[in-house]
Amino acid sequence: MLRGFLLIFVLAALAIIAMAGFRGEKSPRPPWELMPDMVRQPKMRAQAPLGFFADSRGPRLPIAATVPMGYEMPKPQQNAPPEISPSGAPPGEELSHEHLGFSLGTDYYNTGKMGTNWGTGIPIPVTAELMRRGQQRFNINCSVCHGLTAAGNGMAKQYGLATVATLQDERIRKMADGEIFNTITNGKNTMMSYGGNVPVADRWAIITYLRALQRSQNATAADVPPNQLAQLDKPATAPAQPEATKK
Repeated sequence: MLRGFLLIFVLAALAIIAMAGFRGEKSPRPPWELMPDMVRQPKMRAQAPLGFFADSRGPRLPIAATVPMGYEMPKPQQNAPPEISPSGAPPGEELSHEHLGFSLGTDYYNTGKMGTNWGTGIPIPVTAELMRRGQQRFNINCSVCHGLTAAGNGMAKQYGLATVATLQDERIRKMADGEIFNTITNGKNTMMSYGGNVPVADRWAIITYLRALQRSQNATAADVPPNQLAQLDKPATAPAQPEATKK
């Protein structure tokens, strides 16, 4: 019993001396390193020289003619029409890569405002391609919080982000398109800004698809064309029964 106590006492004393007893003392000998890999790791530090390359520079420029993984360059038809293009580019000319992130002008297409008020309306032609693009961008950027049907039940909401709003709410359904555009661009409350990630044309594509989602989840019989409504009212005919096979 006493021997065990003495052994523990000696080991504790050695540990205390090893950790604090020689702090501040200088010695010409190299220090003991219990974990040298934590001190000198094989990695490159930012703005530090590196002997691996001939120019001894650690930071490297991106390889020419490459883009980050997962990035999709916008298509020409996703840009604003020439009559509302803020850059004044001729028809068919794409916006440069440097101008994709933020708005270029002060018109409705770039700000969502008509004068000092939020505007309403989609400033680019609404086509099936625009709707498909909006669905793709919505599912990538918005559905993680708002859900695939914009009901506010996305994965982030399921894992505890209680501040996610449902975009099917009557207040947002009546909200001006320009105000929604501004929210996507600059963010609001706990929603981050997507102005640097989603190009202007894609923001309008998302709004177009969102309006279709809101219409689909709040549709009434009056929204169905009369000829299609009449077909829905017809009783379904029972399928013809096959004749019994003869034995």
